[in-house]
Amino acid sequence: MKYKHIVLTRVGGPEVLQLREDEIPEPRAGEIRVRILAAGVAFADVLMRHGKYPTMPPPPFTPGYDLVGIVEKCGVSVDERLRGQTVAAFTRFGSYSQYCCLPEREVVPVPEHVDPAEAVSLVLNYVTAYQMLHRSAHIKTGERVLVHGAAGGVGTALLQLGSLAHLEMYGTASRAKQQLVERLGATPIDYTSEDFVARIRLLTGDGVDTVFDPIGGQHLQRSFQTLRSGGRLIIYGFSLENLSGSNLPLVALRTLLQIAGWSILPNGKRVRWYSIAGGGFGLKDRHPEWFRADLTKLLELLAEGRIKPVIAQRLPLEEATHAHEMLEHARVQGKIVLIPNVS
Repeated sequence: MKYKHIVLTRVGGPEVLQLREDEIPEPRAGEIRVRILAAGVAFADVLMRHGKYPTMPPPPFTPGYDLVGIVEKCGVSVDERLRGQTVAAFTRFGSYSQYCCLPEREVVPVPEHVDPAEAVSLVLNYVTAYQMLHRSAHIKTGERVLVHGAAGGVGTALLQLGSLAHLEMYGTASRAKQQLVERLGATPIDYTSEDFVARIRLLTGDGVDTVFDPIGGQHLQRSFQTLRSGGRLIIYGFSLENLSGSNLPLVALRTLLQIAGWSILPNGKRVRWYSIAGGGFGLKDRHPEWFRADLTKLLELLAEGRIKPVIAQRLPLEEATHAHEMLEHARVQGKIVLIPNVS
């Protein structure tokens, strides 16, 4: 039996993503085979395509950070009662596909009757947002937060979860995306025409308690300036512009040196770097039990209707190239989801 999957053939532009057909994989001992209903498209996938992501396998390989699907076959030593169950998984690689084999221990049950595209949005984006809010920043009710990239996948997750935590929220976004930011409960700031540091000072008087920055580089210094005394800057990524001419480990080293310098200032401000996974240093790698607990809680919130992920596009597997083009050029509000098995 054949199946289709996307292969990143080499480093380059979106055209290096090619649709291929191969024999369907068989689960090994301790593994399950999942028929994928929804796969998320992440900015990390774009970084991999540019060859700027640490610990990525050498091409060719199938990208894809997360999936939701139905357990179709169980390998040796796997409980057969899993067959037919809908599950979610954080894969890092492999979900741009109709089928995927992965260890049984990596899957989390998905409640019945939830939208697979909405559920897959939780695996990377909402877990990242939840853990940054509650495990890195340790936010408290009524605190002020500034969310950069507020209309993106993680940004919209931060705003929805921040609203549940009764935070005072501000979000940077281009003018075209500000209506979404406002609808999610934040005061929008147009980073293309406004100085967000001056705007935050004008709106708050003394700054915010926490900033979430996925941009990196010189942008971090300006984010740091928006903090009130005792505030926290949470760094969780880098834009392609800030990675231009450098690889991610080198940029990360420079950032760590910058953080070390800030940490000695007598203003009570703190800087933390969040990574969900990578090289054994991500929070999922160090505390897999936290990941499972946090994703389970988020799936419950979804089933209860207390959160509703913003889906930018639902695209067939064949349009993975288009998905990367949109994400790379910031033409996205929310999460892009691939639907590999179209009924």
